[in-house]
Amino acid sequence: MNDNITILKHPLLQHKISILRNKNTGTNEFRQLVEEIAILMGYEALSDLPTEDVEVETPIEKCMTPMLAGKKPAVVPILRAGLGMVNGILTLLPMAKVGHIGLYRDPVTHEPHEYYCKLPDPIELRTICVVDPMLATGGSAIEAIDFIKQRGGKKIKFLCIIAAPEGLDKLAKAHPDIQIYVGHLDRELNENAYICPGLGDAGDRIFGTK
Repeated sequence: MNDNITILKHPLLQHKISILRNKNTGTNEFRQLVEEIAILMGYEALSDLPTEDVEVETPIEKCMTPMLAGKKPAVVPILRAGLGMVNGILTLLPMAKVGHIGLYRDPVTHEPHEYYCKLPDPIELRTICVVDPMLATGGSAIEAIDFIKQRGGKKIKFLCIIAAPEGLDKLAKAHPDIQIYVGHLDRELNENAYICPGLGDAGDRIFGTK
């Protein structure tokens, strides 16, 4: 496994992912679980945020104590399923800026195509969390990160709840300089480029569409 890949093992995270997989988990619970999982993943992924000591007056005395430093981080969901993870990251970082990247996958070739991209400015000074529940072929993640780099983004983290080995390997090779956080590494992609065992279409299950 590459040094830039972290497969998360926390029991709470794994428990919540198992409930997500269940086909009988309804839209409301699914959406809430995705948000909770994003909080747990974000806590791990953001452990290296820069801090600086500032003076605070406690009820007892003044002291120097660490607070986050630098430009506010950015959260960039890959539309539309990535939207389900945004509020989880914002729970941890309410001051974060939010960008959006819209991609759709060709149903025949499975290749991604961009239809929307808007990022916080200046993007080059921010820690950027790109979020998407599923990393299948890796095409959408690679293209989204390409867009961010083209616009000046440098410190990029990619967070996904479930990944296929094929997509994870492809993303790590295409962008060896980013940090990748995975909730669970699944077995494989099937002939329709769905992750197995997976959890179905994350966007449909988050938004209650078919």
